[in-house]
Amino acid sequence: MKITAVETVPYALPFRAPYVTARGTLERREMILVRARTDGGVEGLGEAVPLTLRGGAGLDRVHRQLRRVARRMVGTELEEVSEHPLAAAVDVVVAQLAGRRLEAPAAAAIESAVFDLCAKATDQPLWSLLGAEGAEPVRCNATLVAGAPDAVASAAREWADHGFGTFKLKLGVGDDLRQVAAVRDALGPEPRIRVDANGSWSVSEALDVLREIEPLDVELVEQPTASLRDMAAVARETRIPIAADESVGSSKEAARAKRAAACDLVTVKLAKVGGIGTAGGIAAELPSYLSSALDGPVGIAAAAHAAQALYRGRPDPGLAHGLATQELFAERVAEVECEVAGGRLHLPEGPGLGVEIDESALARLRLEDE
Repeated sequence: MKITAVETVPYALPFRAPYVTARGTLERREMILVRARTDGGVEGLGEAVPLTLRGGAGLDRVHRQLRRVARRMVGTELEEVSEHPLAAAVDVVVAQLAGRRLEAPAAAAIESAVFDLCAKATDQPLWSLLGAEGAEPVRCNATLVAGAPDAVASAAREWADHGFGTFKLKLGVGDDLRQVAAVRDALGPEPRIRVDANGSWSVSEALDVLREIEPLDVELVEQPTASLRDMAAVARETRIPIAADESVGSSKEAARAKRAAACDLVTVKLAKVGGIGTAGGIAAELPSYLSSALDGPVGIAAAAHAAQALYRGRPDPGLAHGLATQELFAERVAEVECEVAGGRLHLPEGPGLGVEIDESALARLRLEDE
């Protein structure tokens, strides 16, 4: 089987309401769809989500990198894909990425497209290709956009009515204590509340806020400070578990965070770390759960399949994953994708990722190439 064409399509999904965090505000999520096709008519999908709010490369740079890789991929033979599909997929990904300084979103997109292609070529879902024994709906947290406490509490009640039991609040914008208190008051004592500062606090600011919200039974805090050194200082003074996010993007960084006692957990975004393989390496070092980088349907599906295999051979920390963010978008670009129901993400049927693109929607939402 040979790859005969690789297409890259930049597009954007608008949010229902502006997405507000301590790092800035987004009106829409820009991303790049990757489509790899073979001489047998099989198509693999990938998706690159530039992490601009986190200081990462923008859409243009990521797109340029993907187009260069796309040209190199054409003509690639997928050897022994029928006998050893995962090994064949990994070989292609390593060959395309080795020695090249690709941004993590670009690397994740290439890996997804190749994995999806190889799973489809052997008529199996991606979770099976990854070695999982089966697939279950993925329990997810509700993501609450920062705002006035009453508005955030109202949004939490709406998510709760749709079956969610874990709620993530974006802090570092406005009155943090009042936001958490309003949500706890609205939800009652049973639901889990986690908070995320996106590394915006100093050590003293983090400790001040965490002392205030600790009595409200907070499940965990994501990335309270920017550096591992500062996170370790916070960890020594709080009983709230700390999950690293921006400061851990590889297994080496996870090992460093573990040695420094900077965090108890890591939340892993495929677009941040470069794909499923790296996510598994991080989970081998520290208990992990997956989160969305505000991905489109392809990125969400890749993470949902990865979640099925993430704890193979290691304990499941029992945490909800942050993969229900498609509910924040006002538009959809797929005819078939993961569906959110009852606070869980349900994988689509079919081989590979199971995602089918809506061509008319993609044409409408497509961005002009540079």
